[in-house]
Amino acid sequence: MTEYDPAAVQLSPESWVSEQATRYEESNGTEATDMNGSPCLLLDYQGRKSGVWRRTVLIYGRDGDDYLIVASKGGAPEHPKWYLSLQDNPEVHLRVLGERFTARAETLSAADKARVWPHLLDVYAPYADYQKKTDRDIPVVRLHRV
Repeated sequence: MTEYDPAAVQLSPESWVSEQATRYEESNGTEATDMNGSPCLLLDYQGRKSGVWRRTVLIYGRDGDDYLIVASKGGAPEHPKWYLSLQDNPEVHLRVLGERFTARAETLSAADKARVWPHLLDVYAPYADYQKKTDRDIPVVRLHRV
């Protein structure tokens, strides 16, 4: 496993994701902080197989002081790779606007997901369509500052 160094984190191979993450990071959280009006954060996570630190951009909601992210992958039949990695390596690093901090990731129970899901649909309505496109239950992950 590699040591965490925010300057050495690998960006997504998806060009639009890597471009947004670069603008977000280089502006210290003053640019590229939303996706069509929905707030975004940078998630740095450790790959479950490689141990390499990677960065992605994700829409987020809030639940009290915690951040909520949705492992939707656009309604694909499989979970996103970042979600699988969080199962093995729940310690992550976030940038939310100008603040960078460490957090712990935890998948919400069905009851907690049901409670926060309406709020997440207010943040990003397409999540409802994504859930309809797949048989898998789309996980919601709580990111709690440590």
